[in-house]
Formats: sequence, C-alpha cells, structure tokens
Amino acid sequence: MGINRDFGGVWAYIRSAPGTYVWLLVLFVTTVALHQMSPEFEQHFLRQRSTNIHELSHNPVRVLISSAMWIDSGHWLPYVLLYTVFHAPAERWLGTARWLGVCACAHVLATLISEGALLKAIRDGMAPHSAVNTLDIGVSYALAGVVGVLTYRIAAPWRYVYLLVVLVVFALPLAEGRTFTELGHFVSVLIGLACYPLTRGRGKAWNPKETLEALRG
Repeated sequence: MGINRDFGGVWAYIRSAPGTYVWLLVLFVTTVALHQMSPEFEQHFLRQRSTNIHELSHNPVRVLISSAMWIDSGHWLPYVLLYTVFHAPAERWLGTARWLGVCACAHVLATLISEGALLKAIRDGMAPHSAVNTLDIGVSYALAGVVGVLTYRIAAPWRYVYLLVVLVVFALPLAEGRTFTELGHFVSVLIGLACYPLTRGRGKAWNPKETLEALRG
C-alpha cells in the first residue's frame, strides 16, 4: 500500500510538469539512438543539427529546434536530476506556456548572441574559420535561463543569496575560459532574469525558513 502511495505521488508530480518530463523522454530516446551510431557518423549527424554558424545561416529554424532535442555527452541520467530540480518547479510555478517561453527565449537568444560573438571573433582573426562548423547542441542554455528565472520564486532575503550563487557559478567559467559556450550560459541566466514579467501573479514566493519550520513542527 505504501509503495502504491509513493508511486502515485511521483506520478502526480510528473503530471504536474508535463513539458519537463516529455522533454526528458525525448532526450532519452535520442540518447539511445546516439549510442547505436558509430563515433564518425554521430559527429556528422549532430553537426547537421547543431546551432553553429554554418547551419544557422542555412537552416536556422530547423537547427534551433532540433539542437534542443539532443545531448552530445551520451549521459542522460544527470538530466533527470537537473530537470527535476529546476525545470519541473519552474513549470509548476509558471505554467507550461510561460515556462516554455522562458526556455525558448534563453535557448534562441543565447544561441544567436554567442554565435554572433563567435562570428565576430572569426572575422577579427581571433578564431579559426573552421569554427563555423563547431558542434553546438544541447539543452544547457534553456536550463540556465530557467535557473535564472527561478530567482523570483524565492522570497527575500534568500533570493539574493540564490542570485549571488547563480551569478558566481556562471560568471567564473566565463572569466576563466571566455568561450562562446560559456558566454551563452551567462547570457541565458541574464535572459531568465529578464523574464520577470512572466512571473507576475504566479503566487507567493517560496520561503525556505517557513518550509523548515513546517517540517520541524
């Protein structure tokens, strides 16, 4: 009976964030598909779905959508945790449409900004021309955007602690590496913060102190 109750609770949580877990299912299927490919074919296959400069200049809409359906690490399980910790709470709080809006804005705008910066670097001679075919797929920009917008889900003063941690986590790699990918991640967080208008009227902010007191009581 207890097992059935626990399963029912998990299933209810999944149903409360349908977009998050449908996306995870898609990533699972595509990850399994990648494992069936040879390494050489896999790289060719992913580059055709990559939001690099070459593909963006020829098939922008197609690659912006398809790039968010694949992960090149080959490891799907970590995304279950990341999606459950960040995407699911954001979707439950904002609603599927607004959550998807944040994901789309972060994914598309951060991609265009980071690839634009890479294009400028190529033209200025700071990056090789071969970088137009750089492999750039995955869901990290959308995830970073959601991490950013979740700032408004937390009540002050905890909100500012969370924001400081997020900015440090995403700014340090950018300062150290200064790659177009790290730029895209940092820009995604800023885009998530800029999505504040989508959070209005979404209920009372979560207060960690109140939650702890409720658990103790």
